[in-house]
Amino acid sequence: MNSPTPSILLDSGNLTPIRDHSIGTILVDSGRLSPESAEKILRIQKEQDSRFGETALQLGLVTEDDIRFALARQFDYQYLTTGDRTLMPELIAAFQAHHPCVEALRALRSQIMLRWLDNDIERKAFTVVSAEDRAGRSFIAGNLAVLLSQLGENTLLIDADLRRPSQHQLFQLENRIGLSSILGERAGSEAIVRIDGFSRLSVLPAGPTPPNPQELLSRPGFSRLIDNLAHHFDVIVVDTPSCMSGADAQIISARTGAALLVTRTDQSKTASVNSFVEALNQSGVQVLGAVLNQY
Repeated sequence: MNSPTPSILLDSGNLTPIRDHSIGTILVDSGRLSPESAEKILRIQKEQDSRFGETALQLGLVTEDDIRFALARQFDYQYLTTGDRTLMPELIAAFQAHHPCVEALRALRSQIMLRWLDNDIERKAFTVVSAEDRAGRSFIAGNLAVLLSQLGENTLLIDADLRRPSQHQLFQLENRIGLSSILGERAGSEAIVRIDGFSRLSVLPAGPTPPNPQELLSRPGFSRLIDNLAHHFDVIVVDTPSCMSGADAQIISARTGAALLVTRTDQSKTASVNSFVEALNQSGVQVLGAVLNQY
């Protein structure tokens, strides 16, 4: 059976093809609605003077998820439908646009953009750090990367935790090559993976765990890599190991110039956090703020 042909309108002024972005057309083109069902909905819609989506739902021909999918396509908002197993469910921003946690992360995204990110080549990257383990750095970093890409920013997420990496698990990627491979001069840009379903999001996994992570990150090659990538991406989000793992996060943050500090309810200790912030400040790192993670 042939797939539905996308509907095209012609502007009589210059005969430029204009794609029809109506909800019905999007649902038919994506295979979520048959042309016959669409015609039935249109007929009843006109009789009742109602909206297409409302009529389709009343008739039981589409689901709420179908309508959300079509609206997202209308407004060029990329997300995954419930039940999609392309990414892990911890990447909540990729699945649930209206979840309270996602709304809070959007507010965080806005603050980061206001306080740090701009067109300056030296202000395109920032790290996500924590003073202690299990604070939720990777969760925050991964979801922020998704949200920044949904905003239209060409976004790169780098997993610079060369000790216990996790972004490859969240994004369901192989970890055969990655940052450690590039720093060890055993790989190049092919280690960067474009994420299916998110045209503006790429991930550089950590790669194989090296015996000398701190030394690799301290070499000039890491700074050169960040500088080079800043010419190709609008935003670079860097996940890091906790301060408890060593000085890696401090070294990485000094390369990006800015850090977002993640703490966790009933777990993070004030003394450890203050000590880490002081160390970051002494390294010339701008601390963009602190996040109290309750997820």
